[in-house]
Amino acid sequence: MDKLRLSLVCMHSEPGEVEENLSKINKICLKAKAEGVQLVCFPEACITGYVLNPKEFLAPYSSDYIIEQLINISQKFDLAIIAGFIEYEGADSYITQVITDKNGLIGKYRKTHLSPLEKKQYIAGDKIELYRIQGFSFGIQLCYETHFPELSTIMSLMGADVIFAPHASPRGTAKEKLNSWLRHLSARAFDNSIFVIACNQVGKTKANFYFPGVALVLGPDGRLKDFILTEDKEKVLNVCIDKASLLEVRSHKMKYFLPHRRAELYFCLIKK
Repeated sequence: MDKLRLSLVCMHSEPGEVEENLSKINKICLKAKAEGVQLVCFPEACITGYVLNPKEFLAPYSSDYIIEQLINISQKFDLAIIAGFIEYEGADSYITQVITDKNGLIGKYRKTHLSPLEKKQYIAGDKIELYRIQGFSFGIQLCYETHFPELSTIMSLMGADVIFAPHASPRGTAKEKLNSWLRHLSARAFDNSIFVIACNQVGKTKANFYFPGVALVLGPDGRLKDFILTEDKEKVLNVCIDKASLLEVRSHKMKYFLPHRRAELYFCLIKK
């Protein structure tokens, strides 16, 4: 496949309201299917809501049940879905994003780089993986993780065409959040010649977070391809990405930087 049609969702997700949030995902996917979309990307922790104190807001529940419901939605609409939740495993909890399609669970990614506040409540994942849908190879970075350039470079060297960056990023206006993202996300796209695709939760929740709604697509040349802004209302950005844009940059002798890295000089990166 040379093209991939996407919906990027700025979703309002109340903490603990799992059934309501899953119902909302179902309705959004119904509309996406009617519009010819192949993959729908939802924000970080959109199913459970985002909290820094999960024991206060979130009663224990079955992660298997959530994954099963996402698979059912994928099968019903023949759509790939990227969606997130707070995952429990015994006494531990993770910030997790899963990928499903009509064939079942494609992958489960646990956030590897936790913010200083998140480290007090969550366990960090320890795997960097790529997934594949419709001929596109992609990695996932959740919110705070996008501030680590090495993570994007590793994914790109593994063969990523796209990095999806679902966020639950609070504070500021939508315009301020867009400007903040453009400072670093455009560099991730430009330096690695990949698409970078991000979306945020939206609105104020009972956990006392306000999320400015932003979704954007950055091309492998680092330029902004499309975006939406919304302060309080849910909104969806539909966009199409294509292999031709990747080839245009990667076939250019001056615009594709990764093949010219001198990894033997970078030993200090693995020092603690």
